[in-house]
Amino acid sequence: MGENRVRTATKAGSEGTSETANDAQSAASAGKEPRTARGRKTLRAILDAAAVEFGEKGFHDGSISGITRRAGVALGSFYTYFDSKDAVFRALVRDMSDQVRDHVAPAIRSAENQIAAERAGLLEFLRFVREHKEIYRIIDEAEFVDPASFHAHYATTADRIAKRLVAAGERGEVTPGLSEVHAWAIMGMNVFLGLRYGVWSEDVAPEDVADVIAEMLAKGIGVRD
Repeated sequence: MGENRVRTATKAGSEGTSETANDAQSAASAGKEPRTARGRKTLRAILDAAAVEFGEKGFHDGSISGITRRAGVALGSFYTYFDSKDAVFRALVRDMSDQVRDHVAPAIRSAENQIAAERAGLLEFLRFVREHKEIYRIIDEAEFVDPASFHAHYATTADRIAKRLVAAGERGEVTPGLSEVHAWAIMGMNVFLGLRYGVWSEDVAPEDVADVIAEMLAKGIGVRD
């Protein structure tokens, strides 16, 4: 199953947007950015294979040889783009964060209002997690392997939510003056919902989870007079 996911993701990556291609290109170690379409495709294959390798074995037990075997590339190809196992892991954390962003962003942008946007974002995140369960192990290990990437993953996500909430407040779609605290609360809720309903079990439809949260955001949970 892991090998199939690598091939599928690699194909999808080669047919993605220019933004995705640029993200993959910038993932390489300094001075090793690919200059050709073939090079970008190889880099994408290595990143996808690293996701499976580290997702299954963890950072410490995962290996460069395991990554190249899964990617179907020579060992030398790995060092063409990355300096070390640490380097590809750091790149992978950034890449997975970017993948989540790119996956949920279109649904958020097309929503009719901010509550609908938060519902759409959660829904697409749950769908993404069910297809990429390894993201939780990788991000969690980043706290110890690469704390800077771990912090950046959550800080940039919360910042995007905060900006959405401020803009929505100015449009009159949510309560004005929502703060960074609200953004981190929404992100934290989504993270643990993904763990429960994306990684641990798929016993509830993502749409149903998103509906519950949208109603909670719209109405709150306190008793109203």
